[in-house]
Amino acid sequence: MALNLFHKNIIYLKGVGPAKADLLRKELDIRTIGDLVNFFPHRYIDRTQFYKVKDLQDTKAEVQLIGKITGIHTVDQKRGSRLVAKFEDESGSLELIWFRGAKWIKQSLKTNTTYVIFGRVNLFNNTFTMPHPEMELLSDYKKSLQSALQPVYSSTENLAKKGISNRVMQKMMQQLFLEYKDRFDETLSKELMDQHHLISKSNALFQVHFPESQELLAKGQKRLIFEELFYIQLQLVRNNLIRKKKIKGYAFEKVGDLFNEFYTKYLPFSLTNAQKKVLKEIRIDVGSVAQMNRLLQGDVGSGKTIVAVLSALIALDNGYQVALMAPTEILANQHFNAISNLLSEMPIMIRLLTGSSKTKARREIHENLENGQLNILIGTHALLEDKVKFKNLGLVIIDEQHRFGVAQRARMWKKNKLPPHILVMTATPIPRTLAMSVYGDLDISVIDELPPGRKQIKTALRYDKDRLSVFKFMKEEIAKGRQIYIVYPLIEESDAFDYKDLMDGYESISREFPKPNYQVSIVHGKMKPADKDYEMQQFATGKTQILVATTVIEVGVDVPNASVMIIESAEKFGLSQLHQLRGRVGRGADQSFCILMASYKLSTQAKVRLQTMVETTDGFVIAEVDLKLRGPGNIMGTQQSGVLNLKIADIIKDTAILKMARYAAKDILTDDPNLALLKNKNILQAYQEIERKTGAWANIS
Repeated sequence: MALNLFHKNIIYLKGVGPAKADLLRKELDIRTIGDLVNFFPHRYIDRTQFYKVKDLQDTKAEVQLIGKITGIHTVDQKRGSRLVAKFEDESGSLELIWFRGAKWIKQSLKTNTTYVIFGRVNLFNNTFTMPHPEMELLSDYKKSLQSALQPVYSSTENLAKKGISNRVMQKMMQQLFLEYKDRFDETLSKELMDQHHLISKSNALFQVHFPESQELLAKGQKRLIFEELFYIQLQLVRNNLIRKKKIKGYAFEKVGDLFNEFYTKYLPFSLTNAQKKVLKEIRIDVGSVAQMNRLLQGDVGSGKTIVAVLSALIALDNGYQVALMAPTEILANQHFNAISNLLSEMPIMIRLLTGSSKTKARREIHENLENGQLNILIGTHALLEDKVKFKNLGLVIIDEQHRFGVAQRARMWKKNKLPPHILVMTATPIPRTLAMSVYGDLDISVIDELPPGRKQIKTALRYDKDRLSVFKFMKEEIAKGRQIYIVYPLIEESDAFDYKDLMDGYESISREFPKPNYQVSIVHGKMKPADKDYEMQQFATGKTQILVATTVIEVGVDVPNASVMIIESAEKFGLSQLHQLRGRVGRGADQSFCILMASYKLSTQAKVRLQTMVETTDGFVIAEVDLKLRGPGNIMGTQQSGVLNLKIADIIKDTAILKMARYAAKDILTDDPNLALLKNKNILQAYQEIERKTGAWANIS
């Protein structure tokens, strides 16, 4: 469809008019001809078979019949009246019933005229009835754009109330194709279509709305799914290539004394092969003048911090400063303590800057940053403040980047003449299909191997009847000198029910584990920060053996001596949250355990989640299951879900087409980076139009 036609207001389509156009805009966000043609059916009904009345069964199934209306009458009810029509074919009769709109429908019905009717049949008093059937005169049926598979479009309550039924949507689509069928512009090159056996855009759109067979419907869907995913990948891959060519960074030309001294003298353990591979990828990136923009994925406890430290030392060896930004004060403190301990023997100045930092400390930090004495600054959003000025910032490490908005991260760029290298870390494993779609313009590194000596955490599912045996097990572990987390769900900080659960749990634990033999701490969101920190410290230093808490401990608590994680009402947690909580244990050399306490009444999804946790500790397997259960929007959170507001593709089901689309985008851009070749003319036009219309994909990372 020529682009100006694509943007034509829906009001100009015959049979729509201002009222219908306004309703479609409000209910379905359909404003233009392009919006309507891209409003795809969500399922299809097989209309290939015509039934006879004598063959009907009491199955509540949807059926299609041909026959005539031989009589119409109205039946009074308590509220208003219902309209009943007798429908006959040569084998028998049934009743058609309307409970609403009786007056209007009665005027439109024609007796002794052949109709095609479709609807769900019920058996009532030995008579088959069909309430509110879809009806069409046989003469109109033969003239219309018919297909064996009837499309069913998504609707809303308001549309149904205003009479915009599925039949009305079909008629609108029919009118659209009668007016514009041969005016859809091709958006892919002939070469690409031939290579991947794709049908034309016009044919694909027609087959998806009016499929002539199952086979042609599948071909139409494949073509449109490929196109949608191809243009997302094209923009992501192109942004990556442009950034590498145009956005110049600092070249870290050497691996110097600081890196080598730490690596040979102070590295606390041998690196895994996965860590070495990732470090090599980072080293190649920062060694060139192109700015690094790399995502480092690693499961809980896989050793991302040591990779970050070694990357920071390369920056320091080349005379640059490093910033590490974390989403919470707890996590920033943890990074500061861990990195300060690792580099305690090295001549490196490291400071912490958070919202809690005192004025005097801030002043010193600002001064030492600007004169270049301060080498590594670790902190929270406080690092983004305008007062925080670096002398020569060369590397920014961002932990759990999905918690920072695009605009916030961009502010780190502006603290320098040239943009610093960016290393983004996440302990939330992202399925490959989602990573390709959401982080497609970042280079991705994965640490998929745990450090040697780490024992796999044993996970078990237990119920209320098992509580006494769980208490017994806890006492045995405490007797060995271990510590225990007990976590309660807290959906809202103000949720009284959750708070009551937590306090009841704390009281029963305190009764079962009384002083002076046992010490129990409690941490939750309603506590003052100072009280929370005190209780955390008591547990971290081993003064209390049990920490009863809400999910406040999901990130940022590192107690190697804690060997048991008990998650109460585990069915209330999402998979990724359960996995993160389990990752709080297993940080020492001892065998660790995770006990999922659940109620007997579990939904199917909850059973799948808990069973997955018992069966695997692999974060990537868990992330794949989570993606299938929740869908991409929910996994990424509201900030990113809009990016994957796909019209027809489904990145869970369409993984194979997604990979095909990504490789196709890479091949085309390698051969023709600016899409300047004549053979790519269609692709360039469609690409420019999408970029002009959305602009959103460019901001994903």
